[in-house]
Amino acid sequence: MSPIKGSATELRLVFNQKNFTLERTIITAIISYMKSALFSIVSLLFILTFTQCTAHFEPDYTGFSENGKIVQKELESELLSMHLPGTYRRHLYNLTTDPSIAGSPENRYVIDYIYSVMDSAGLDTRTYDYDVLLPQPGENSIRVVTPEVIELENMEAVYSEDPYTDHPDLVHGWNAYSGSGSVTAEVVYAYQGTKEDFERLEELGISVEGKIVIARYGGNFRGYKAKYAELAGAAGLIIYTDPPSNRDNTYPDGIQADETAIQRGSLLTLDYYGDPLTPFEPALPLDNPNTPERLDPDEVDFHTIPVAPIGYGAADEILSRMEGEEAPDDWQGNFDYSYRLTGGPNLTVELSVDQPYEIRPISNVVGVIEGAEYPDEWIILGAHLDGWSFGTTDPNSGTAMLLTLAESLGQLAEEGNRPKRSIMIGHWDAEEFMLIGSSEWVEDLRDELKANSILYLNADMSVTGPNFRASSSPSLKKPIIQAAKTVTHPDTDGSVYNYWAANSSNGTPSIGNLGGGSDHVGLYMHTGIPSAGVAISGSVPIYHTNFDTFWFYENYLDSTFTYGPALADVYGLVATRFANADVLPYDIESYSVDLTTHVNDINERAEREVLNGTGILEQMEEISAQIALTRTLLDEAAENGDLTRVGLRSLNQKLIQLERSFLHSEGLPFSPWLKSLYASSDPYSGYASWMLPAYRYAIEEEMLDDQVFMEGIHQAHREALARFSNGLASIIDQLED
Repeated sequence: MSPIKGSATELRLVFNQKNFTLERTIITAIISYMKSALFSIVSLLFILTFTQCTAHFEPDYTGFSENGKIVQKELESELLSMHLPGTYRRHLYNLTTDPSIAGSPENRYVIDYIYSVMDSAGLDTRTYDYDVLLPQPGENSIRVVTPEVIELENMEAVYSEDPYTDHPDLVHGWNAYSGSGSVTAEVVYAYQGTKEDFERLEELGISVEGKIVIARYGGNFRGYKAKYAELAGAAGLIIYTDPPSNRDNTYPDGIQADETAIQRGSLLTLDYYGDPLTPFEPALPLDNPNTPERLDPDEVDFHTIPVAPIGYGAADEILSRMEGEEAPDDWQGNFDYSYRLTGGPNLTVELSVDQPYEIRPISNVVGVIEGAEYPDEWIILGAHLDGWSFGTTDPNSGTAMLLTLAESLGQLAEEGNRPKRSIMIGHWDAEEFMLIGSSEWVEDLRDELKANSILYLNADMSVTGPNFRASSSPSLKKPIIQAAKTVTHPDTDGSVYNYWAANSSNGTPSIGNLGGGSDHVGLYMHTGIPSAGVAISGSVPIYHTNFDTFWFYENYLDSTFTYGPALADVYGLVATRFANADVLPYDIESYSVDLTTHVNDINERAEREVLNGTGILEQMEEISAQIALTRTLLDEAAENGDLTRVGLRSLNQKLIQLERSFLHSEGLPFSPWLKSLYASSDPYSGYASWMLPAYRYAIEEEMLDDQVFMEGIHQAHREALARFSNGLASIIDQLED
């Protein structure tokens, strides 16, 4: 492979299978030495700050015996001294030297690099290979035809300040899984292109039939903009990024997107995830004798209209020429003129998209530190590995963090500190095309995952600033909070938790609910594995653009590269506490609070008591009592030193299966692939979380008075809660024996 392209002031790596050679010039050697010295100083200060701060915190060791607490505390002391800024920076730089779109040769370099790092760290590393249908960038063009011909820019500017912007492998702005075709038509402005926005246009008497819709990013997943535009009869769709309110701080002089920045992304909105041609089955390589029969692409419900994204400079050429009725006040934006609903007959635009689809190989990379006592119980951490360009923030800030953690865990295992349970670190391919790599892996290992998996932590785009945040299933909330209390925040002398609290609206951090848009979907909503997305984050206005470069990251997000190591600390604590605890430290108490909250939300949305008379409320009361008793018995066992005498494996297996109780074999009314009755992504927007989603769907589709439908929903929930209650009862019986 040819030398990796990068900044002239950086070491240039040449990758040859698993071996790296270094090309050095005198200048790069001197600069590299200076940077190494700088990061050695930063790393030393980082360790000193940790040792001065964390002595003030008393770690939470729920589920550990007294001896286990001592051992875990010693392990954590070493682990938290191992994650250094220089290590994190090295991985982030090496991952982002070239654009890495899934299925491309450059993406294969990233796969090989990740494999090499984890393999060298001592993890049992392998790839899971699949052949999937991936669109290629092809060609896009957008131009104003009348009243004058104007070719609109569909590629970011090149800036000398950021040498990455001149990379020859960068491609134009595009939306994967667009239809192909060319159309010339009048224009209609549809705000954010949500279901409600198209309904509002209809109420206002505006037809999009045969028109090109222009809609801004925000409000929903971009694929639903295409779906609702096509359903409304549009001939094409242009998606643009509205300008920032302050354009004095635009790239490369500041963090805000400039007028050429284009957000790329997938449009796929099927009712299943993964490879479009192999629903519910792993898309094993075509030469594998067990490869499934694939659908014909014509059988798949792809979008048929052409869709393309543009920056706000190009959008201005369209929006400023629109002459129709003024848009509602809440549809106005940051251009200094009134946004209008229609362009009128004098404004026509041509949109052309030629996007070929090809079956391409993808590879997930999974490294395992095998557990010393319970190797078939899995703690899974993961992030995706593909990007739309360099992917420095998305995904590689999280990828580099996990590689930093992998090296630390591997070193601890080599020193004899192997975890009791297996810790698995996965890097998923083709996430950007709609969670394809992780979904194929879940379909491939479905039975093993259901039987063995304890939790999944998702690190997608997880290191972009100082602000800690998390979304989680109930049972992981307390473990995440406790880990945040133990880790020092890089910008203060206090903990990550303290920084989190100080920047919360009421001084109390909150953990949100998981929605859609990332790789937790398959593990949590298809297989019932307790999951969380945990990040230390900031603003990234250049999301999915060609400006998501290492230069951007170093200059505008974290010049000291200390946020990645801090997040590695949090992930490491959660992972090793679950890996080494005698009894898995699930936060089962949160189910009592959260279930009640979700039922109240359903009633408020429905404007009626939906569950009265169904028996479900009574089941929830019984479960709350069982949870309280279970917690008491577990705490008593810990205080009395009884944990080692309990049948720990049997007890933990019962705890593992609790969350699987919410899986419904038939799936949800709007998606047979999504199995969880507890949580799903919003089927109308794609990103938002729906809690008790079958009931939420009944509300949105006005089916609450359909007695047959509702009785089916009630019965599915009664059965799920009965499974949950029976699981708790079995745990209680075991603890009381």
